[in-house]
Amino acid sequence: MLDRNQRKKELRRQINEKIDQLGEAYCRQADAAICQHIIELPDYQSAGTVFCFVGTQREICTNPILQDALTQGKRLGVPRCIAKGEMEVFQIKSLDDLQEGSYGILEPKSECPKIPPQEIDFGVIPCVSCDRQGHRLGHGGGYYDRYLQNCGFPMAVICREELLCDEIPTMEHDIHIQFVVTEKGVFASPEKD
Repeated sequence: MLDRNQRKKELRRQINEKIDQLGEAYCRQADAAICQHIIELPDYQSAGTVFCFVGTQREICTNPILQDALTQGKRLGVPRCIAKGEMEVFQIKSLDDLQEGSYGILEPKSECPKIPPQEIDFGVIPCVSCDRQGHRLGHGGGYYDRYLQNCGFPMAVICREELLCDEIPTMEHDIHIQFVVTEKGVFASPEKD
């Protein structure tokens, strides 16, 4: 019987295989719909300071969210890796404030000011996969679990419908996320006791 870590590792492998099979047209359409759902979310609309990751080639393209936040005059924070397993959020004023950082991920340049977690009003969180209950499967580095541990802002995990799982094996340190957003809509995921 596999322990939870091994189950997560195996699940990650299976989902990565699925990602390789996804068609480009499906990804484009799904990503556009997901971004639109985020932009229409009341929690996003009322947020003065928004935290959003920049999608890599294999992840959801979050550019429409980033661009919308900037156009709406929101304070936009993007994560930057500051040490192994650790990240912080830094403000960008345009997409030109991004440069290639760790693992080829676009990150805020070093002169961008840091945004403390308590000043963030809403967050958009990546995953390899998640379930509709708000449990996410990350890449395994623990960056988000560590960062979000003490964050109280509302957040949405975004995932293409094709990559959703019925259930993600969870551990103590795993963060529960309030909203799960796929191309099919927004699913609120109340915290279970």
